[in-house]
Amino acid sequence: MPRSPLPQRDGVDAQWVRTPDRVPGHEPPWATMRAYLRERLAEGAPVDAMLAAGEIVDGRGRPVAPAEAYRPHTVLWFHRELPPEPPVPGRLEVLYRDERIVVVDKPAFLSSTPRGGHIRESAVVRLRVELGLPELTAAHRLDRLTAGVLLLTTARRWRAPYQQLFATRGVHKTYEALAPRLEGPFPRTVANHLAKPRGSLIAVAVPGRAPNAVTRVEVAEGRGGLARYRLTPLTGKTHQLRAHLSGLGAPILNDPLYPVPGEDADDFSRPLALIARELAFTDPVDGTRRAFRSGASLPWPPAPSRNRGCRG
Repeated sequence: MPRSPLPQRDGVDAQWVRTPDRVPGHEPPWATMRAYLRERLAEGAPVDAMLAAGEIVDGRGRPVAPAEAYRPHTVLWFHRELPPEPPVPGRLEVLYRDERIVVVDKPAFLSSTPRGGHIRESAVVRLRVELGLPELTAAHRLDRLTAGVLLLTTARRWRAPYQQLFATRGVHKTYEALAPRLEGPFPRTVANHLAKPRGSLIAVAVPGRAPNAVTRVEVAEGRGGLARYRLTPLTGKTHQLRAHLSGLGAPILNDPLYPVPGEDADDFSRPLALIARELAFTDPVDGTRRAFRSGASLPWPPAPSRNRGCRG
């Protein structure tokens, strides 16, 4: 990705577009940069106001003039006004910080990285502002609905070694979940091929394909018809734990997607009962053995009340 000449705004990076060379239907290409931007940016974007204010710049930071002739292969940078986002409840607690990494206990519903409609309400953007670390970046993925331990790197120069650690499965991760109680035997290992079709909200198992998703499932505690499961993923596919427990017939409590999408994914009163409990690894820079544990609670739902009737 090219380097932005614009500083962050409230912890959010500037966006960029690159002007193309030839486009069908444009012979020659657009007459002006303004014409290209008005077509390229989303409907309703205040292109004219941004150009007049000098808020769209090229790679050298030079403002683009409203009447400037079209130039192909030019990277343009700008900040967009962000729509309001509902505040995500819960505390984003820093578990550990040094010159290279920050480890936090992320609440459910808070996106790890700025994406889609969750920009300001993301761990990365919040922490960039709170900690004064403009280059802070998440070293791995943690679903927005999942609470627990998230590792971030403090500066660009530290990203590669820690991201590579996750890419090469050098991190031991343990999760906990509440779900319907299954009969044994346990522990058991789930291994299948998960794929997320284009346009689909959920990952599905593909029969006949070599496994690309492996999870060890243990029962840590059982109460009535529910169990607290300890989950150890040996791979890192999207929605792997949610899909694997659902496939066993025990979808995680309050999961809005599995087994069938339908519930409100932003109902703050019904957090997904899944926590990234532990993260352990050997530091790729200094060789120190590190382990971090989430203090997030995983409360059992109240037992259904019994109507004992009246004695008379």
